[in-house]
Amino acid sequence: MPKTHRPLTVVGVLLAMFMSAMEATVVGTVMPTVVQKLGGIELYGWTGAVYLLAATVTMPLYGKLADLYGRKPVMMLGMAFFLAGSMASGLSRTMMQLIAFRAVQGLGAGGLQPIAMTVVGDIFRPAERARIQGVFGAVWGVAAMSGPLLGGLIVHVLSWRWVFFINVPFGVVSAVLITSFFHEPVQKKDHTLDIAGTVLLASAIVALLLGVTRVEPLIMLPLAVLLLVGFVLVELRAREPVLSVALLRRPVIGVSNTAGALVGSVMSSTVIYLPLYVQGVLGGSVTSAGAAVAPMLVGWPIASTISGRLLLKTGYRPLVRTGFVVVALSCLALTWLLRTHTSVKELGAAMFVMGTGMGLANTALLIAVQESASWEERGVATASTMFFRSIGGAVAVGALGALLAAGMGDDVPKNLLNDLLGPEHGKNLDPAVLVTLSGGLQQGLHRVFDVIAMLSGVALAAGMLFPQRKIAQPDSGRVPTPVVGE
Repeated sequence: MPKTHRPLTVVGVLLAMFMSAMEATVVGTVMPTVVQKLGGIELYGWTGAVYLLAATVTMPLYGKLADLYGRKPVMMLGMAFFLAGSMASGLSRTMMQLIAFRAVQGLGAGGLQPIAMTVVGDIFRPAERARIQGVFGAVWGVAAMSGPLLGGLIVHVLSWRWVFFINVPFGVVSAVLITSFFHEPVQKKDHTLDIAGTVLLASAIVALLLGVTRVEPLIMLPLAVLLLVGFVLVELRAREPVLSVALLRRPVIGVSNTAGALVGSVMSSTVIYLPLYVQGVLGGSVTSAGAAVAPMLVGWPIASTISGRLLLKTGYRPLVRTGFVVVALSCLALTWLLRTHTSVKELGAAMFVMGTGMGLANTALLIAVQESASWEERGVATASTMFFRSIGGAVAVGALGALLAAGMGDDVPKNLLNDLLGPEHGKNLDPAVLVTLSGGLQQGLHRVFDVIAMLSGVALAAGMLFPQRKIAQPDSGRVPTPVVGE
């Protein structure tokens, strides 16, 4: 079997991660402009929620497939879906089309990040993983600094559609490098896919998201509970469960997934709704909205690098706890800033602090989960961490979108809100109407960020339960991948 070229494999995985980070910063900052062009302010939250939903429901399946059939073919399948969805999103003519194609994009995203991080877990030992996390964190920082600026430039020079097309060259190069230079030993044996478990889990998540977004909640929420109970019963009996209940019962993995879901809700909601505040309330541009969010993804790699170096000395728990304290404090700062005559720079400072907390905690959580699993479990264990982080984000984004819509009132004309978010920021509207719209949006977003702050407090409480554990030096559960060119 050919040997893996680790440096070029890392480059390919880094490009995939860079593409994911660009998706978060570029798309998030231009969504108000997209709404102004296509209309549909009432669907604003769904453009992010459906992407997160599609990615979330497929993460455990991708993780299980990677354990059964190997990392590379499964990651390439995800890449194909992601690039196809990106192209189709850029060609959308209506908001409903965009939402549908963002779902396709999400189907691919579900196989990118978890499998990329699983590959890193395969080709690096625990001590090396702690250091390489700093490099992967730096990718988020570069994307954060270039993404919003590139997004603003694309919108003004070309059109918003190119924020989706920009994924294609990164994806193609990443796919070529991974398929050419990453080789893995895969044991060939008969496998049984847990189709029943996958369908039940996906259905439960869809019902849950519909329920929290006020779509027949009295029906959907109880249905979600019943489907989840059915899912657990199926997984307990499945020969090869898509999401092993026994795996989730391990203290490190259980606490990590719970805390990850909560902090994922904080991160995703902030990235989605802070640009809306900057553009709709402060009257800022697309670039300004990006400048408010980008510092989070700059603070993240700095803290991630520090966290990776400290892990060998401190173990996981001090970093997890410190990270969640910092996140909670930054959320409290945001709720205060949004009620004052704040500036984009001040919001950016709070987001930098939030990113610092995220980097400290998430690096430790991910490595702890990977170290708790053998090679045969590492794909689904890594995917479970990102699954719970994503489900937290999807539910929170959808629920907070419903909260925002309810706060704005059903009698507000949607076309006026579209004008408010456009490049002219309601310049041609009657001044009295403009004040009313902006004020209503501001009050609604105040409620949204109050809830985000409360979620950060619950995440802190969950983080305090993380068990004491030192990082292991040997990696006895690892099936070594032959490496050259180190």
